[in-house]
Amino acid sequence: MSKIGLIGDFDSEVVAHNAIPQAIKLASDDLGCHIEIEWIPTTSLENDYEQKLSKFQALWTVPASPYKSMQGALNGIRFAREQNVPFLGTCGGFQHMVIEFARNVLGLSDADHAEENPTSSLLLVAPLTCSVSEKTHNFKLAPNSKVADIYGSTEIVEQYGICNYGLNPEFAPLLEEAGMRIAGVDSEGETRIMELSNHPFFIGTLFQPERSALKNIVHPLIKAFLQNAIK
Repeated sequence: MSKIGLIGDFDSEVVAHNAIPQAIKLASDDLGCHIEIEWIPTTSLENDYEQKLSKFQALWTVPASPYKSMQGALNGIRFAREQNVPFLGTCGGFQHMVIEFARNVLGLSDADHAEENPTSSLLLVAPLTCSVSEKTHNFKLAPNSKVADIYGSTEIVEQYGICNYGLNPEFAPLLEEAGMRIAGVDSEGETRIMELSNHPFFIGTLFQPERSALKNIVHPLIKAFLQNAIK
């Protein structure tokens, strides 16, 4: 049995929070395996996070930021990155994934989020030109990326919401040079999916694949995430 930690502050009013356990159950049933999940409040990761997270085979940083503890969320993401633990970040999880990388790999200690600290001198995560939408979106995936391999295509359609904030394009070249690759863009060329090149599974999306569970669909990214957790 594998155990997956869900990093975030559970709120029963958040659609994604209700969908994630369903999405994991659908994918685990499809794989014929048993997965146990545990919610991890961000405040619990402010200290001694390495010891607390060592029992998990995979970590998912979930939507609904700002988190109660931004540092706790970043600590959880850092652990997954440094320990090669399979990691998925959706919506807010994606946003904090790139902030953690910028701060701890690129040395941009002031890298911040426009929603949480709009007056920051280094807004790595900024408002998107297209806000939250339930419309269908066409994405182009980078050839030879992990994400393209998972989908089995370089062109996909997603319909599970788009977040209000995303990567500030000014910093994309710096991130890519250091190994945080843009794996998927929308029709306007805005970054929607990123992955860490030298990690077994470290992927973030600005849409919420977990919402596929509300239509009883097994999502390929979530299935691949679980496959990496049970290896």
